Amino acid sequence: MNAMRNILLSLSLLTLAACGFHLRGSDLQDVRFGFKSLYLKTHGETPFVAELRRLLGKNKMQPVAAADQAELILEIVSENTTKQILSLSGSGRVREYQLGYRISMRAYDQQQVEWLPPDDVQLNRVLTYDDAEILAKEQEEAQLYKDMRADAVAQIVRRLMRAKPQTQE
Repeated sequence: MNAMRNILLSLSLLTLAACGFHLRGSDLQDVRFGFKSLYLKTHGETPFVAELRRLLGKNKMQPVAAADQAELILEIVSENTTKQILSLSGSGRVREYQLGYRISMRAYDQQQVEWLPPDDVQLNRVLTYDDAEILAKEQEEAQLYKDMRADAVAQIVRRLMRAKPQTQE
């Protein structure tokens, strides 16, 4: 009985994969932007900025080299990671950490009209910890930060898709 259920589940998953099923918003292919050119104003070439450039280029939006050539300026104000103790064992050893990743950004045009007001993309993940598995937990931590970075890039690209000049009231 259990084997039959597993076979049916496997067949349904294969059918979904074969038909090209994707969660809405999970595939950032053929994205349309409300601007023709973009300049990335950053404090350096971090892995986040490199991933953002890669995803923008994949969607036919190569950032230009100078701000005066761009219709829109995306300013990455800051990029921060945090690691806080979330819980301790009875003997005072760390059991869980909370990992945080925050990107502050804004977008505006040549006339300083805001397209995206100053905002943050903030992500958190919980990392269980065990002193006996230090190397494995370091790799898991690095992978969690990498996943949060990819999620932040995708969120910013989705925000850029909806970006338009904000009207002055």
